[in-house]
Amino acid sequence: MPDSLKLTRTQRTYHCACGAPVFLQNSACLSCHRQLGYESERAAVVALHATERLGEWTIESEGKGNDLRQARRYHRCANYHTAAACNWLRPVDIALPHYPDGSAGDDGLCLSCSLNRTVPDQSQPENHALWHSIEVAKRRLVRQLLTLGLPVRTRMRTPWQDAERGLAFDFLRTTDPNYPVITGHAHGVITLDAQEADDVVRETHRKAMNEPYRTLLGHMRHEIAHYYWDRLVADTRWIEPFRALFGDERKDYAGALQTHYAIGAPFDWQKRHVSAYASSHPWEDWAETWAHYMHMRDGMDTARSFGLEASDIEVDRVPFTLGALWDSSRPGAQQYLDFINQWLNITAVINELSGSMGERDFYPFVLPAAAVAKLQLVHEVVKAKGL
Repeated sequence: MPDSLKLTRTQRTYHCACGAPVFLQNSACLSCHRQLGYESERAAVVALHATERLGEWTIESEGKGNDLRQARRYHRCANYHTAAACNWLRPVDIALPHYPDGSAGDDGLCLSCSLNRTVPDQSQPENHALWHSIEVAKRRLVRQLLTLGLPVRTRMRTPWQDAERGLAFDFLRTTDPNYPVITGHAHGVITLDAQEADDVVRETHRKAMNEPYRTLLGHMRHEIAHYYWDRLVADTRWIEPFRALFGDERKDYAGALQTHYAIGAPFDWQKRHVSAYASSHPWEDWAETWAHYMHMRDGMDTARSFGLEASDIEVDRVPFTLGALWDSSRPGAQQYLDFINQWLNITAVINELSGSMGERDFYPFVLPAAAVAKLQLVHEVVKAKGL
């Protein structure tokens, strides 16, 4: 593998024990009907072997013969049989927290599902499909955060609890049009309007706001960027580089958003930002840039996993050079720059394929050099985990 591609190494292709290809959301092999589950520490979909205890599983490659007693055991997530259809596994041996009242927290949920504080009312059948779509997107988000080594803890009473700095998700559905649910982040709690899981509603909002791209996963990556800004940038060595590139976040946030919605983005926003909304305030610029970086990392991992290499693609475009970077002297700067140029080559071809099908561009963005510099800072913060 060329050195320039080592930036993205997380596998996206998986195989059942029978050799058939399986995918991230699979809970059973369609070829041999083996049970499957996602093991988050391995970042892999694995074939399962039933143990003598009902509801307990081992990973098949480890749970045969004399190795059975030594093999780690798992339960399926408690949301496996709900509309969420979670295929993640939860280790049986995970330590349970104990609280001053003597209780032990154990709701049977996996790490991803333990982040939920509120889900759409499941007594209403129309909410089942919405919640399912939301959880599919959130599992992809959490999987990526874990594989990047970023801290993922929950505010809920579970083995992964961090009551002070943990995450929580509120997936809410508007019941009174006079009080609509507002998607956003505040102090570690991410709120998402569950109606965004309805394709018609989301597309209507996208057109109304003149956005080139709007997805559930995009919403989550944007909002969690605010959470990681609080954890990894604020009051750290990264704050001064952040202000130099993105601007001073101490400017009036509410006023900046009010101005943005009233008069729109500056006419030349494309020269400095990944999106029009990014121009509204430094915090939003960070969130849009972070989300963009996550899109790129996940996209490149997927492309490489299926054998699509940028070195095999010929595109007539002028690549970015080291002069576009925030700091070209940092270790791995050339590797990061190669990653950016390879991504742009791959997406240029995929955009043409989208056009061949009569669809909008797969990647409807044009990166200015200023955004490439900001993306490098995000990359460095992710690499350092804020340290």
